[in-house]
Amino acid sequence: MVFMLGAVTTGYGQDVQKLDPALDKLVPADAKLERVATGFYKWTEGPVWTRDGSLLFAEIPANNIIRWKPGEAASVFMHPSGYAGAAPYAGPEPGSNGMTLDADGRVAVAGHARRNVWRLESVDSKAQITVLADSYQGKKLNSPNDLVYKSDGSLYFTDPPYGLPTQADNDPLKEQPLNGVYRVPGARQHRAGAPPENGKLQLVIKDLPRPNGIAFSPDEKYLYIADSGLKVWLRYKLQADGSVTDREQFLDAKTDSAPGGPDGMRVDKNGNIYSAGPGGVWIISPEGKHLGTIKVPEIVANVAWGDKDAQTLYIVASTSVYKVRTKVAGVRN
Repeated sequence: MVFMLGAVTTGYGQDVQKLDPALDKLVPADAKLERVATGFYKWTEGPVWTRDGSLLFAEIPANNIIRWKPGEAASVFMHPSGYAGAAPYAGPEPGSNGMTLDADGRVAVAGHARRNVWRLESVDSKAQITVLADSYQGKKLNSPNDLVYKSDGSLYFTDPPYGLPTQADNDPLKEQPLNGVYRVPGARQHRAGAPPENGKLQLVIKDLPRPNGIAFSPDEKYLYIADSGLKVWLRYKLQADGSVTDREQFLDAKTDSAPGGPDGMRVDKNGNIYSAGPGGVWIISPEGKHLGTIKVPEIVANVAWGDKDAQTLYIVASTSVYKVRTKVAGVRN
């Protein structure tokens, strides 16, 4: 399989929709959206910048994790990354999904069609895999979608049904009665190769139709959830015991008819949110104001901070990967 290097470079004027003057402090006036790789199958997701200076991301319909490094062509890092059964997968999304790093640089993966959350013990496709969670109260997880570490080593993840064969709440394989957001206490400290401690898994949000993207504010006072069913971003107050309270609607995207919706997101060091949304990447202030949109010519799924200074936002969108430089460094998680 051959993936192509990108060749699209366009300027600020046509690629960034500025809605508030505060955007000028975040995105340079001469910012250019650059396509760095393309030719992927239908739907890319879950990017993460690793400590070896490469970008990993999921090519979900092909059941691959792809590796791309500046100056090199993209290549298949892992196959299969999700469903590993002998029979062909019955649904459209057999692969893995979101990825993040722990404080030790290990990649944690939302297993999606594999129906678990797992960790790669080193950035090597042949490295040991440690499963961190695969069931709650004796029932299989739906299809973990995206995930984020808190500084105490706990891991939070969303669990909608998109990785199940029909992607529906009445899918015959669905065991959980809801689409939750979960917390794995001490995930970073979990011993390599040890079985998951599912008895410790905590359900922190249980009333959302399609929880999807997930992120913390830099000070960890808030947990953000993008719900792709409601087409909104939500904010919760984070409590000392890891639970969340005081749900509020942070921003509503329902009135925007552009392709795409709330999905994967990251935050910068000032607390601004960069999220997949209608028409591209929405940049949202810590107060919930839509400052502007980085317009992308394909439907955006997720983003990640990359390069040495964490001031390059990598964007995975349908069949391609794009990047844009920013003025503010991002939080790598």
